[in-house]
Amino acid sequence: MEKVNTKVLVVGGGPGGYVCAIRAGQLGLDTTLVESGRLGGTCLIRGCIPSKAMIHAASKFDDLRHHVGAGHLGIALDAAPRLDLAATVRWKDGIVDRLSSGIAGLLKKARVRVIQGHASFSDAKTCTVAGDTPVEIHAEHVVLANGSVAAALPSLPFGDGVISSTEALALSELPKRLVVVGAGYIGLELGIAFAKLGVAVTFVEALDRILPIYDSALVRPVEQWLRKRGSAVHLNTRALGVARRADGLHLSVQTGDAAPATLVCDQVLVAVGRRPNTRGWGLENMAVDMNGPFVKIDAQCRTSMRNVWAIGDLVGEPMLAHKASAQGERVAEIIAGKRRAFDPVAIAAVCFTEPEIVAAGLTPEQAKAQGIDIVTGQFPFAANGRALTMEAGSDGGFVRVTARADNHLVLGIHAVGAHASELSGEFAHALEMGAVLEDLAHTIHVHPTISETLPEAALGALGHAIHV
Repeated sequence: MEKVNTKVLVVGGGPGGYVCAIRAGQLGLDTTLVESGRLGGTCLIRGCIPSKAMIHAASKFDDLRHHVGAGHLGIALDAAPRLDLAATVRWKDGIVDRLSSGIAGLLKKARVRVIQGHASFSDAKTCTVAGDTPVEIHAEHVVLANGSVAAALPSLPFGDGVISSTEALALSELPKRLVVVGAGYIGLELGIAFAKLGVAVTFVEALDRILPIYDSALVRPVEQWLRKRGSAVHLNTRALGVARRADGLHLSVQTGDAAPATLVCDQVLVAVGRRPNTRGWGLENMAVDMNGPFVKIDAQCRTSMRNVWAIGDLVGEPMLAHKASAQGERVAEIIAGKRRAFDPVAIAAVCFTEPEIVAAGLTPEQAKAQGIDIVTGQFPFAANGRALTMEAGSDGGFVRVTARADNHLVLGIHAVGAHASELSGEFAHALEMGAVLEDLAHTIHVHPTISETLPEAALGALGHAIHV
């Protein structure tokens, strides 16, 4: 067995792990990264990037269908567009391959040793990586970046037509009928993409509303889109089980106390969230404290075991790639002796539905629940010239700013609308820099851009919006 001694061992090559390893290498630390699959982790290989590629392709296909016949915007097509799903998947896979190869190059540039295989820990600082030539690694510092896996339902085990988001992004042909169990952001993003591709999509949600992490005002335009497209949404409904029949899958569901009903479909996509990947690699041998299902950490991402660190989905919500990357960078710098902590004012989140939703900081309801006296301002996309020129002004979209009433400190910025995701960086930056309403209102934004909605919303909170 080959033996490796290293200063820093990073377990997991996702957006948290590979960023941590690259930064550690840049800082001159002897660094080893272990990854059992492809570099890039869930986000790049089977999550964020492939799903956004498929969402983009679905939107382009859907747009083309609006030009058939009489046409739209003066553009007409004589025949409906055709979809070669296998070709679309190959295009998506090409993007994934390119980015994964790029990560390998960046790790090599930073002099990070990459070992392919599954790491299994016998104690907090020692692991064995199985492979043709097993490797035993001893490390001074261990960074756990093991990520998360798709959560399953006991009543709907994966297989025989019951799929997770991973399989949904690799289909060779479209189902005619799809039931999505779970109307959170993963289920809604993928379900809407399939609906744009012509699939009859039905949603089943155990709670009383879709996208429960967002407030009702932000969710309303998405609900309107689903109604317009004829996608059925069953709320307060549990999935009880599935059976295969001659005419397809029969999904048994129950709404409230009503008698069970049956939904017939070709495939069932289970999208009820993700759980931390804590099983099967020896976490129980590392003597770290847990916080429920997650690994417990402090503000520097330290676990209860000395020189063992944890980042990303493994440590709790928000389970977002950009949070993991930020934590990974901080941990590498702390190990190198720099004074750092992971203490963001806000971590923006985006839901790539139709339309898109952006959330950064506190909602008005959350601020009020903390006893804060607030002012809010809201500006509709329908009053923004750039939005109208991109057909983005009729979906009910808006930007909303929430601030303290006494000193005008901005507490939260939220938006829903086409292309709203591209505003997320500006929202997070404003919160991180401690902006007040006057900062947003008096920063000159380029005209015509959708970003002009932000100063207009701030002016609204100050009581003198110009364009509404």
